[in-house]
Amino acid sequence: MKNELTYDTQDLWEKDRDHIIHPWIDLGTARTREPLIVAEAEGAYVTNSEGHRMLDGMGGMWCVNVGYGREEMAQAIADQARRMCYFSPFGMISTPPSIEFGAKLAEYAPGDLRHVFFTTGGSTAVDSAIRFVQFYFNFVGQPEKKHIITREHAYHGSTYLTASVSGKPGDRGNLNFVTDIVHHLPAPNPYRRPDGMSEAEFCDAKVADLESKILELGPENVACFIAEPILASGGVIVPPEGYHRRTLEVCRKYDVLYISDEVVTGFGRLGQVFASEPVFDLVPDIITCAKGLTSGYVPLGAVMISDRLYGRLTGPEAEGKMFANGFTYSAHPVACAAGLKSLEIIEKEDLCGHVREIGPYFVERLRSLLDLPIVGDVRGSHLMVCIEYVTDKKTKEPMPAEWDIGQRIINETMPRGLLVRPMGHLVVMSPPLIITRVQIDELVETLRASTLAVMDRLVKEGLWRG
Repeated sequence: MKNELTYDTQDLWEKDRDHIIHPWIDLGTARTREPLIVAEAEGAYVTNSEGHRMLDGMGGMWCVNVGYGREEMAQAIADQARRMCYFSPFGMISTPPSIEFGAKLAEYAPGDLRHVFFTTGGSTAVDSAIRFVQFYFNFVGQPEKKHIITREHAYHGSTYLTASVSGKPGDRGNLNFVTDIVHHLPAPNPYRRPDGMSEAEFCDAKVADLESKILELGPENVACFIAEPILASGGVIVPPEGYHRRTLEVCRKYDVLYISDEVVTGFGRLGQVFASEPVFDLVPDIITCAKGLTSGYVPLGAVMISDRLYGRLTGPEAEGKMFANGFTYSAHPVACAAGLKSLEIIEKEDLCGHVREIGPYFVERLRSLLDLPIVGDVRGSHLMVCIEYVTDKKTKEPMPAEWDIGQRIINETMPRGLLVRPMGHLVVMSPPLIITRVQIDELVETLRASTLAVMDRLVKEGLWRG
């Protein structure tokens, strides 16, 4: 990317501190911290306002799947904006891009999930999915089915309802949540299973958690179970083999709807457009998606709904009934044009095949860091991996929050030309799908050097004995 623009970083820092409220910022440092100002990007790299180039190990936020600066993406967005930038999506109004994109998504969705409700992002997709479930059971004469079962360490969004359904402990301070109908099960994290318990036994226990909760609440009262195939920002937690298929069977047994939240796992991150069926042997009732839906170029989310559900709501008995949910920018034509082009690139360049080929190499190379004494676990799948830092490998004791290990790591990686995502004692990676083996090697070696530097610093500060 060639850009003649220059940036006054100091001026931007001052304006940022004076005017911008950042998501998930430590408010105690809001007036003093110097934010990272990402000014330009191309391929798998981003450049800050001072011209320092870094490999983006975060993929923006799990989402820049086709990479930055794609001319064909910019052209598709510009062409649609010139042709017709926007019109109201409410009622019986549609646009060609939204129709074509909805039909294209239905080709990839598993089973009979052939109907699409477009939203503005992942949070509004999950919120809309849960509201649809509530509407559905009210419509079919089961209004008592209101309870939602979810999991600790899950992340499903930041609307009032989706934040309530989320279960990351660090996100639950100083805010209010829906508590009467939302229930959190223990996270299915094999790394944290009891000593002496096999992974198969752990799977049995986690499936039993779901069935026990349904029976405790009464199946007649439970509306849905919502699950990310891999718990993403909760720590890239990969449930034990067979977990998803068996939890679906439990849901079917008790007439509980299954929502698969593929906001992160969809559109190639695990080597498939939708991961639910080909990766996890799961055909849910509803799928939510966003992020890679447009590769982050324009905000968009979607809810895929099965024929079985939608068909019950669209007969003669539905006349006069309205699903009163939606957004000014639902099915935005420019966003849908971007989604169509992003999916076209994924198909044309076989990025899913590339991820299936290179993903195991990414995981294998990162697992080489397990020889470092503070790396307790390296987990994930394909281009979605987390490193968990611990004080002791045997006890699996996490690094104390006050050590801010994730931030220490990124403070070392950035000067070395790498961005990763720090989350407490975890570091998460989800690079663009176009990443190469050479870039993977670059990422891993930079992480190794950075971790060694942090270990040395911890010893010098007397926090860790080494």
